[in-house]
Amino acid sequence: MFKELTEVAKLIDSIELCSPEVKALIRPEVLTHIEYQNESLPIHAFVIGSTDKSAPTMGLFGGVHGLERVGTHVLLGFLKSFFIQLEWDKGLQESLKHYRIVAIPLINPVGMKYHKRSNGNGVDLMRNSPIEAGKGKFYQIYRGHRISNKLPWYRGSQTLEKEFQAVESFVKREMFPAKISMGLDFHSGFGLKDRLWFPYAKSSDPFLFKDVVERAVNLYETTHPHHIYKIEQQSDSYTTHGDMWDYMFEESRRLHPDNIFIPWTLEMGSWSWLKKNPIQLFSRQGFFNPVVEHRFQRTMRRHYILIEFITRLMQNTTTWTTKS
Repeated sequence: MFKELTEVAKLIDSIELCSPEVKALIRPEVLTHIEYQNESLPIHAFVIGSTDKSAPTMGLFGGVHGLERVGTHVLLGFLKSFFIQLEWDKGLQESLKHYRIVAIPLINPVGMKYHKRSNGNGVDLMRNSPIEAGKGKFYQIYRGHRISNKLPWYRGSQTLEKEFQAVESFVKREMFPAKISMGLDFHSGFGLKDRLWFPYAKSSDPFLFKDVVERAVNLYETTHPHHIYKIEQQSDSYTTHGDMWDYMFEESRRLHPDNIFIPWTLEMGSWSWLKKNPIQLFSRQGFFNPVVEHRFQRTMRRHYILIEFITRLMQNTTTWTTKS
């Protein structure tokens, strides 16, 4: 195994050392295995808290792009800290009887092991869905294409990749039945500023739950007025074909039209790391991850506030999901 997959395995092993009360709250599973070059790499998932699938649910996702390792690191760091806190925080144990956290820390293990943005088939999993964006200029290849898997941002054929299917099945099973659910998918690599995106990536059409998003954002900005994020609809930055979370949202409307599902994408602005340490330009990893240790540690810390805030939203849904 490689470092990140080893850390997932260690996290799972740590559950066995937990008290019976905590062990009962954490349910790890293997969603599937990805076969590549005579290897079989697992995709692990966690379900934490209530067994009532209609309960408010937060989803955490990382490692869609194999080069963007820092998102997986942040997510694993949070889960490790959360499991430790569960041992001594009886109030947290009690609250988890009423809401749920689900997570897939590493969606693209082949890409991460072999230093690829894409999966082993050369497919960009964030461009893989059948969602078609509005028309753009022909040379905007980053929006997704079906020219060749030798080029970045390749969408693949009309078939969903195995990794995508694993995420889809998990989200449909563990998030869609919830009356209210929010997902947070960790990425890096765009811009100087950390961006917190809500749908759509496909177009500038107003998001169906924009009013709910605005109420949640207002709570965040009044609670944490000095936060670091630029919060916007993803299409304000650019539009793409095949976005994973646009697709999941459309599926949620088809299967559970009475429920609220809001997927967010956190895009950590890696250009700021490059600006402060230009030598990272000579490393593929450096384009997407903080290389200098103190910047890595700061990145690991700074997003926990957001994750913890969303857990509080899930525990207090009646205060923000409806108009006062």
